[in-house]
Amino acid sequence: MWDMRKLVKTSPRGWMVMALQGYLWTLLLIFCTLRHSGTMSVDMEQSQNSLTATGSSRVKRGWVWNQFFVVEEYTGTEPLYVGKIHSDSDEGDSSIKYTISGEGAGTIFIIDELTGDIHATERLDREQKTFYTLRAQARDRQTNRLLEPESEFIIKVQDINDSEPKFLQAPYIGSVPELSPIGTSVMQVIASDADDPTYGSSARVVYSVLDREKHFTVDSKTGVIRTAVANLDRETQDRYEVVIQATDMAGQMGGLSGSTTVTIVITDVNDNPPRFPQKMYQFSIEESAPVGTIIGRVKAEDWDQGENTDMTYQIKDEEDLGNFKVTTDGNTQEAIIIIQKPLDFEAKNIHTVVVEALNKFVDPRFVDLGTFRDQTIVMVTVEDVDEPPEFQPPWNMMEVQEDIHVGSVIGVITALDPDAAHIPVRYSIDHTTDQESIFAIDANTGALTIGKALDRETAGWHNLTVLAMEADNELKVSRASLSIRILDVNDNPPELATPYEAAVCEDAMPGQLIQTISVVDRDEPQGGHHFYFTLAPEATNNRHFTLLDVKDNTAAVHTQRMGFNRQEQDIYLLPILVVDSGPPALSSTGTLTIRVCSCDNTGAIQSCNSTAYVMTAALSPGALIALLVCVLILIVLVLLILTLKRHHKGHLAVEEDEDMRDNVIKYNDEGGGEQDTEAYDMSALRSLYDFSEIKISDAGGGPGDGSGNNGISTELHSLPQWFQNPDLDFSMFRDYISKKVGQADEDFSVPPYDSFQTYAFEGSSSPAASLSSINTWSTTSSEQDFSYLNSWGPRFRQLAVMYTGHKGQEESKKS
Repeated sequence: MWDMRKLVKTSPRGWMVMALQGYLWTLLLIFCTLRHSGTMSVDMEQSQNSLTATGSSRVKRGWVWNQFFVVEEYTGTEPLYVGKIHSDSDEGDSSIKYTISGEGAGTIFIIDELTGDIHATERLDREQKTFYTLRAQARDRQTNRLLEPESEFIIKVQDINDSEPKFLQAPYIGSVPELSPIGTSVMQVIASDADDPTYGSSARVVYSVLDREKHFTVDSKTGVIRTAVANLDRETQDRYEVVIQATDMAGQMGGLSGSTTVTIVITDVNDNPPRFPQKMYQFSIEESAPVGTIIGRVKAEDWDQGENTDMTYQIKDEEDLGNFKVTTDGNTQEAIIIIQKPLDFEAKNIHTVVVEALNKFVDPRFVDLGTFRDQTIVMVTVEDVDEPPEFQPPWNMMEVQEDIHVGSVIGVITALDPDAAHIPVRYSIDHTTDQESIFAIDANTGALTIGKALDRETAGWHNLTVLAMEADNELKVSRASLSIRILDVNDNPPELATPYEAAVCEDAMPGQLIQTISVVDRDEPQGGHHFYFTLAPEATNNRHFTLLDVKDNTAAVHTQRMGFNRQEQDIYLLPILVVDSGPPALSSTGTLTIRVCSCDNTGAIQSCNSTAYVMTAALSPGALIALLVCVLILIVLVLLILTLKRHHKGHLAVEEDEDMRDNVIKYNDEGGGEQDTEAYDMSALRSLYDFSEIKISDAGGGPGDGSGNNGISTELHSLPQWFQNPDLDFSMFRDYISKKVGQADEDFSVPPYDSFQTYAFEGSSSPAASLSSINTWSTTSSEQDFSYLNSWGPRFRQLAVMYTGHKGQEESKKS
């Protein structure tokens, strides 16, 4: 049987360890006894079987089992004795060899083969490994036969307090609202100790607060941090750094400790009311500032944070009630003061406004701290500006009778300068709103008068724009819209609604209704229309028809006798007198045309002398043919008109093409010839003097001159062939040209057809002093030879023909 013992040496930890091990030895002995009497019977049987096989006479073998303990963190220089294994068959003759195997065997743990003593050769750490499992064998040293069955045992590393508590979740950050009551939980901290919690007090941790902290406490067992005071104020200090210490060995002397710093943030509560930094603010604004203009901003301060600083503003007291309003800027929490009604410097130049600020979210727990609102005074100074006149009082409508006389005053417009200077005001009407100048206004008094006669039936309303401006500054002008309603007077007589025409059958019976008469009246009396009908005085002797006033503004015409003959009279004209209700009552006479027609048995009209009345829905074939003939006639007329117009246009075009122009040639230099020509209408001159009728006698010839043309007029073909006649009177040409020149000078739209060209002298260097055809006839007696003109080329051919031909004629006369 194995006998396992352990030698316990005294250590600095003294007698406490020895007493504890003694207690454990007692428990182990009891356990081994129970095992030896029960479970170890199996080992004995195995031992007996082994001995029978070898021929030995031993009948009892076995192990005495125990658990070994080794203290961690051994720091000695010699191997640490752990324990001893021993077989009860060992007689001390060194015949048995003890060996171990398993965790750490041969490295951490070694065994003496002869004695069975086990030693630890290395420093053990329970926090890394708490126990080792090994197996023990006892063998015969000579035969290496297993003397005992292999048995497993445990070497447990015995804990010492070598690990301090550690806060593994650090850093710690907690929060608590300000003004929280004493004992309010903030957060919990937990320290972990790696020592054995089942052995001694090495892992028993207690908590405490260091650094003389008086605002917070910590539960020594649970690590829950709580408030120690009730007056935590975020505005004074918004965070605290609290050092928490954890000590093992239940806080006894010699225990190890660790610490951590806990940051505790004081969160805000709404415990501070808003406060204005100033008790009075001053702003200024011009009186002309429009409604909605921002005057200024003020802000109340709040020491709180977040939504606890949200506030609203309101006008608590204002002398003028409603001139200003205040809104809150959601981003800056400022009060924005805005104009709500127009300001008037002359009425009041200083306004006092009391603005109140109050928190939007009020915590009822802190109501007893005071009112969470504050007030300030805002002084608004209104600055004067030069304002345009103001209409007094404001008005926009007038009423006037349409029969009012031209020049009558229908009202007086009044406008005053609101400034202190009270500058005079001048009035006018915007002519774009009264283009016909129906109304007029006195520039100084503002009296509105009628400029033209009014007619309600033409225009029942007139919309004017009246201008009022300062007398010395027309830029300061005000406008007012004025609607003038034209009231109706009875100035239009009633008239028949249409030119009524009726038909009556030849065999009509007395009392038969042939026509219902209605009237129209352009007037609109306030009491409504009411018309009266009667036959005109010229129809008093009428015995054919009667007129009945139906009393609903209509009248009915009935036959009075039986039987009509269209051969005797086929048409009747019935004058009807219509009178309105006035005042004054107006009347008019309308004529009802009644035709006598033939009718069938059912009373349907067949035909009348003047007009055929067809009462059926469809036209007869004869009527259709007549209608087609009319359409064809209209088409022919249209085509004829178009043909005549086209012919007339062609004739005008021919006349325009035949507009003849004579060329008056202007020579500015020696060149150009026929290219230097301009066309002028000489027909006006020709109409005054017909050169074709000049006789030879007028040109210097007569009877007996030898020409052979006695009494026969010779036509002058061209202007150069004229002969000078001292008796000719050309004053009519000068008068006519002067008259035309004067008319042309006065009317710039007249085209230059009747202008007259002047001819400048062509220069002394020319062989011919002047080639003007107008000047030629005054020098007919010249003996100059113009034959050299034939050598000037084609451009001067016509001129050469004119002058050489003229000379030939003179020679023929002389001969």
